[in-house]
Amino acid sequence: MKSLRILWKYMAHNRLLYLGAILSVALAALASISGPLVIRITIDSVIGSEPVAAPPLIRSFVESIGQRFWVPGIVLIVITAFRGLFMFFRGWLAARASENIAKNIRDRIYDHIQRLPYKYHKEADTGDLMQRCTSDIDTIRRFLGVQLVEVGNALSLVLLIGTIMLRADWRMALISMAVVPILFTFAVVFFRKVKEAFRKADETEAEMTSVLQENLSGIRVVRAFHNQDYEIQRFTAKNAVHRDKVYHLIWLLASYWSSSDLIAFFQIGLTLVAGAYFTSRGELTIGTMVLFSTYTGMLLWPVRQLGRILTDMGKALVAAERLQEIFQEPQEVLEENHEQPPIRGHIEFCDVSFAYEPGQPVLKNVSFSVLPGQTVGILGHTGSGKSSLVQLLARLYDYAQGSIKIDGRELKTIDRRWIRKHVAVVPQEPFLFAKTIRENITLASGPVADEELYAICQEAAIHDVILSFEKGYDTLVGERGVSLSGGQKQRVAIARALITQSPILIFDDSLSAVDTETELAIRNALRKRARQATTFLISHRVSSLSSADLILVLEDGEIVERGTHDELMTKDGTYRRIWDIQNRLEAELTAQEEGD
Repeated sequence: MKSLRILWKYMAHNRLLYLGAILSVALAALASISGPLVIRITIDSVIGSEPVAAPPLIRSFVESIGQRFWVPGIVLIVITAFRGLFMFFRGWLAARASENIAKNIRDRIYDHIQRLPYKYHKEADTGDLMQRCTSDIDTIRRFLGVQLVEVGNALSLVLLIGTIMLRADWRMALISMAVVPILFTFAVVFFRKVKEAFRKADETEAEMTSVLQENLSGIRVVRAFHNQDYEIQRFTAKNAVHRDKVYHLIWLLASYWSSSDLIAFFQIGLTLVAGAYFTSRGELTIGTMVLFSTYTGMLLWPVRQLGRILTDMGKALVAAERLQEIFQEPQEVLEENHEQPPIRGHIEFCDVSFAYEPGQPVLKNVSFSVLPGQTVGILGHTGSGKSSLVQLLARLYDYAQGSIKIDGRELKTIDRRWIRKHVAVVPQEPFLFAKTIRENITLASGPVADEELYAICQEAAIHDVILSFEKGYDTLVGERGVSLSGGQKQRVAIARALITQSPILIFDDSLSAVDTETELAIRNALRKRARQATTFLISHRVSSLSSADLILVLEDGEIVERGTHDELMTKDGTYRRIWDIQNRLEAELTAQEEGD
């Protein structure tokens, strides 16, 4: 099976530990079956007068102890001690191997996820990814740490006990093992059913986790719109579906264990009846009857346990398949052995077309040119292709048609890592990590001198705000920057971009959450450093774009207007209409405020 090959691959570098664990299990099984043999010899040959049915060395030892009944007791204690020792080694080795494997899988999948392309993360379900990276890995760990070694225990007991039974009395052996094939078949059929049931339960748990993760991430929006009842109903519905799938899984487990109990007790009763019959006829010694009665219970338990082993194996195989789906996602190729030229910021788009899905173009024949240090303003309604255009510059996506050149070199020939080191992006919805403000700002640049940090934060109009906090730059911002306002988060993100000193800056509507006065201060600071970086400024505020060297107006992926503010104001186009509308709205708001 493909899933078994996946598990075998996961076990790499830890297989010797499992070999040691299985060897320990086999020795523990040998010690376990030795106890009933000692009891048999004690009953038949030490207490009774039956000849010792054992190798010569054991026979001479039994004959030498005579009626000293305490000797078999000492032997049983020693056997039990050895069994405990081997079981300790079995648990220690298996646990060590399974924990190593779980750590390796976590490291591998985290590394793989980090290297997946931007498109995958844009479409992926975060809750489902969390489920696979935590619960599914833990399912594999439990199986490899407990049940896998139990396979060796079951095989060892069945093989050793079956051999001893056949040598002791073949008739009783056949009777005592009569239901073993039935139990085995029952376990295999059960395994097939429970595997599918677990898959459905796991998928519904992932859906429930996704709803929970999404709700917790957007809890402020939920409360702001008083949407708690809807979210509770949505989670309750997913939770109910998950409950029903788990109920079905529990029903299958209960059916298996109750049915296998019935079969096992029938086998034990059959063995006792047959043993009593043969013993009453003098064809079986009492010690041998006790041996078969004890071995029957010891034999049935690992066979019944096979159902649990197969159950956990089914869960582990489903978990391995779910993880493999992530591993099969192709990583973004970063090590391309492409050029790493100096980047100054001269950018040329020539008939560039781009589509996320075939036949649905987002950009159509876009062409423009920007000199180093110039500022490009981009205006357009939602879905017009503004963000897609600038994402191509960072090679988050690759264009299929046309040409993008940076300083005369085709963008596709420049190494991805290299270009991303020279392009700083401030997204519309900035993400801050649960670290200090200082750590968030210096995330990409590394440690910098306080003077440089303060200067950059002053340009981003956030320095005075940070100093107002009790711990200043060492203030923890909480998960996703929850302790900061939207405008404060955007200004921290702007400072994070500016401190990299990148020759290409992209502001993707990242001034939308700041007030007009703060925006003006940031724009003035950006103009002072205009010669240091080519800047792309996406905004819905025409006033934010008015000082740009080149303004592009996009509609349905095409440039419908281009020029400076003064040039576009002479035309009766989209730019001028938006300018007039926004100015009229501002005038009305101002008049209303003065009237109040």
